[in-house]
Amino acid sequence: MKPYPPLGILYICSHLREKGLSAEVFDSTFSSRQELWDLLRKGPPSVIGVYANLMTRSNVVEILRMAKECGWRTLVGGPEPGAYVHEYLTAGADVVVIGEGEITLEELVPALHSNASDKLHDIAGIAFLAPNGSIVRTKPREQIKDINAQPWPARESIDMARYVEVWRQHHGMGSVSLITARGCPYHCRWCSHEVFGKTHRRRSPASVADELEWLIGRYQPQMAWMADDVFTIHHGWLFQYAAELKRRGVKLPFECISRADRLNLKVVETLADMGCFRVWIGSESGSQRILDAMERGVTVEEVQSAVALCRSAGIQTGMFLMWGYEGEELSDIEATVEHVKKTDPDIFFTTVAYPIKGTPYFSEVSERVESAKPWSDSSDREFQVRNRHSRQFYRFADKLLRSEVELSRLRQKADANDASLAQLQGGIAEARAGLQATISEVEV
Repeated sequence: MKPYPPLGILYICSHLREKGLSAEVFDSTFSSRQELWDLLRKGPPSVIGVYANLMTRSNVVEILRMAKECGWRTLVGGPEPGAYVHEYLTAGADVVVIGEGEITLEELVPALHSNASDKLHDIAGIAFLAPNGSIVRTKPREQIKDINAQPWPARESIDMARYVEVWRQHHGMGSVSLITARGCPYHCRWCSHEVFGKTHRRRSPASVADELEWLIGRYQPQMAWMADDVFTIHHGWLFQYAAELKRRGVKLPFECISRADRLNLKVVETLADMGCFRVWIGSESGSQRILDAMERGVTVEEVQSAVALCRSAGIQTGMFLMWGYEGEELSDIEATVEHVKKTDPDIFFTTVAYPIKGTPYFSEVSERVESAKPWSDSSDREFQVRNRHSRQFYRFADKLLRSEVELSRLRQKADANDASLAQLQGGIAEARAGLQATISEVEV
């Protein structure tokens, strides 16, 4: 129960409205599928655009199918469709939008409204089927150079107050989200850059401060989520933004994502002074060999130092970890366990590496990638990589990590319970035995 509004769709909506086009948003967060079906059937049929990512594929395919049955012109965009153009076009999309959507839709929507199929060839950043069934890809869409000039997301087109209230009801703090920049210039091999590319384009500190002030006045939140890929990339911008907030007397607790190598003492002190209460860091592994294979561009020591700096400034840390990257062995898992014990973040999450189509990691393992389900019913998260350790192996790795960290924390307490210590030690022994027993089991 930590919902945030679909800012990408809301940015497109506000852009189209600014250009004089009629645009409405159907927000599925608090709606039912039947409500959408009723809307599509009621019509009159027009143009529907659907956002798709690797977690929503099956729902998107079903929406496209229903929309086509009801006579709508259909388009699909987001981080996944560009990697599966043929699949989405054959699943019911008239057009796949590749890259940023605002200017593309500004040109595309009128063409679809007027059934001017001949104009599609002149619209950059799309793919569609020619009359003979072949796929037509137009030239790539240039990215928006000045995102500062883009209107804010059309939050008033959805029940934004309900998002804030759900947070408040379940967590005691209403929360809002905003974006200060687009893109990530780094080269992690498993990460998709399908929409924004490897760019970094920032809004002005004053523009972001204006939006934050408006959100506070409009929705009275108690916290914010800075939804940038890496909030702390540009130190000069961060210091200017902090000064702008201080000048205005604006301070709202927030959390954000950072790379470890973009945190130093001055940055952390600035974040704390602004009200940052949690920083999320992609640690991924405690093995430098695996980090280098991922092309993360950070060291294990930098992660440990970043967490320590945050702790010294009273900022919590969350850590993302990844099992199963290509080449990982038991020794790398052990190194990750020791790394997390030593670093001791407030929260950590694990996932098993999944190859997203279009990434260098997918290309590296593509000959061994298989799916047990039809494309329309699955996602890239469900890919199986032949000859990789089994899912059971990684479940034991998870149990080992969590038990070791909990044991380490318990030992530091003066009132540590002997029975709890013994139970955790038993869990560790079981996890290590499980790892050894399943080390030869692989995905097939």
